[in-house]
Amino acid sequence: MTQLTPTTAPPPAAPTAATIGEAVARRPRRRAGILGWFRGDGPHTIVFLLPLLFVFVLFSWKPIVDAAIMAFQQTNLIAPAEWVGLDNFATVLSDPLLGTAVMNTVWFAALALLLGYPIPLVVAVLMSEVRRARGLYSALAYLPVIVPPVVGALLWKFFYDASPTGVFNTILGWVGLGPLPWLQDAATAMPSVVLFATWSAAGGTIIIYLAALVGVAPELYDAAEVDGAGIWRKVWHVTMPQLRGVLLITFILQIIGTAQVFLEPFLLTQGGPANSTMTILMLIYKYAFQNSLGGDYGAATALSLMLAVVLAIFSAVYFRLTKSWSTS
Repeated sequence: MTQLTPTTAPPPAAPTAATIGEAVARRPRRRAGILGWFRGDGPHTIVFLLPLLFVFVLFSWKPIVDAAIMAFQQTNLIAPAEWVGLDNFATVLSDPLLGTAVMNTVWFAALALLLGYPIPLVVAVLMSEVRRARGLYSALAYLPVIVPPVVGALLWKFFYDASPTGVFNTILGWVGLGPLPWLQDAATAMPSVVLFATWSAAGGTIIIYLAALVGVAPELYDAAEVDGAGIWRKVWHVTMPQLRGVLLITFILQIIGTAQVFLEPFLLTQGGPANSTMTILMLIYKYAFQNSLGGDYGAATALSLMLAVVLAIFSAVYFRLTKSWSTS
């Protein structure tokens, strides 16, 4: 009697490109076109997107379209609108305050970039080097952002008291300077507004930089330390190249934000003294709500549309010029 020896099945052959191609060819294909879209997940996607699209169109695009139409109309939002064509644009361009508002806005943007752009980066780099209580420092840096703007403006108005006993003038007196008129003088009003704006908005940028610094590989800093690099060389040769994309984005966001500055000069100076802090958005507000003959909403929307077009063109040119920098 012979004994049967168990045999093991050979392992399956590894799939080749030919067998994979045959399997793909034998797989039933979905019907393309509209019929396949309806039989797939297309209708469900539309059903879920409709509420979001409705809200977005109603509260975002519809006001933009209405404002663009209003720029060519004469209306006080009560009487029927009258189509006036380009008259609103001619009225805005002939206003002598327009040049003052543009120059003041450019001056504010330049000062804000000089102070508000490097300071958050320096603070974030220094905070990233702290080993203990980093969360506490982050909370303290972000605290001005959550302070209500009106409260912050009242606080800084108290600091900007032009008398010798004012808070800032008292500090200047300790080193033999001052007193300064701060908000009461045309030469110092805009820098004073910029200081308040930098204090109130820098915290958000600091948090952005801190989040970006977390993504920098520690091995890069270790290699720099091995080469004998100090903190400033590490910042310049390691941190700055790694944050290039974030720096480019925050730069354009700050340009757009400073071009639309309204709250700070409105709360601190109301555009004065002598229109030295009158910005473009404050001029828009003046057209709409401070006109003695009633709100000139056509001129206000015309200037708003002009500002939006200028910022859109500037943003497009900026991203075009910096495309290679952000990807390299």
